[in-house]
Amino acid sequence: MSTGVIHVAVGVVLNASGEVLVARRSSDAHQGGLWEFPGGKQENQESSRQALQREIFEELGLTIRTCRPFIQLNYQYPEKPVVLDVWLIEQWTGTPYGKEGQPTSWVSVDKLSDIDFPPANEAIIRALQLPSLYLISPGPTGDLDRFFAGIDACTRAGAKLLQLRCREKLFHEKPQVIYEVCSICKANDAKLLLNSSPSMAVSFGAHGVHLNSVRLLQLNERPLDREFWVSASCHNQTELLHAARIGLDFIVLSPVMHTMSHPDAKPIGWEQFSRLAGLSNMPVYALGGMQPKHMCTAWRNGAQGLAMLSGVWGADNPAGIIRECGV
Repeated sequence: MSTGVIHVAVGVVLNASGEVLVARRSSDAHQGGLWEFPGGKQENQESSRQALQREIFEELGLTIRTCRPFIQLNYQYPEKPVVLDVWLIEQWTGTPYGKEGQPTSWVSVDKLSDIDFPPANEAIIRALQLPSLYLISPGPTGDLDRFFAGIDACTRAGAKLLQLRCREKLFHEKPQVIYEVCSICKANDAKLLLNSSPSMAVSFGAHGVHLNSVRLLQLNERPLDREFWVSASCHNQTELLHAARIGLDFIVLSPVMHTMSHPDAKPIGWEQFSRLAGLSNMPVYALGGMQPKHMCTAWRNGAQGLAMLSGVWGADNPAGIIRECGV
């Protein structure tokens, strides 16, 4: 552990109804009176997971059965720098209660933004609102009915976050295609981001915009308010830190492995991916040669999950690949 930096193991306890357990900090504590995800400081000689297990039992009376890495955040409070090592806890034994007298509450993920949390928790909330799969769809190249049917099948199968990546002229020459994709996504409760300009995404009524690296580096501030999702493609530390600096919601980092769509691109590998993800302070999806079998590897290396294009659309049964991802 770094000298002078407070390392905190944080547990996101998620129940079968999609609610998260939160607790209120005592008024005399740092950030007193605010709500928080349970956890506490990692002691000397403890691993992050050991600290998590101890803190969750001491605070809530729960024994963790299964958990996985979720996101790591570095935050500079005026009083102290902290590293939040956040874990997702989906299985436990015991009935949770505030063993230290702290009020606790189960809150649905979509209501977390209405609660007062310490600033460092904002990225955790955004990560909870995102799925583990970010599906990237190329634009139509032939039969439109087949293209729309594929979008419908994949979003029905569980793909709840979709990026439409197509030639810019499609937005101008065939806007009806974009509107139909928007309609399909809304009918299947999926969020649609357009790989275009922010103004184009807003004009079509999409849920947000995905910026390529060129558009990303041209911006000096976040281009849309928090009503919209804003993400970007990053390939190196400079792009990643710029995305974090202007306050994007998440990024895609690529290529992690060799990919047929960009055969000349040098893969960064999982070790480099993990290092960069740890610098981002935001959810990061792994892209490039990804298959459902890579999901757990991505989680272990700090990813929100997988971003997939060829691995889905090049398959005989794209919807089946979505289901294999367990989204």
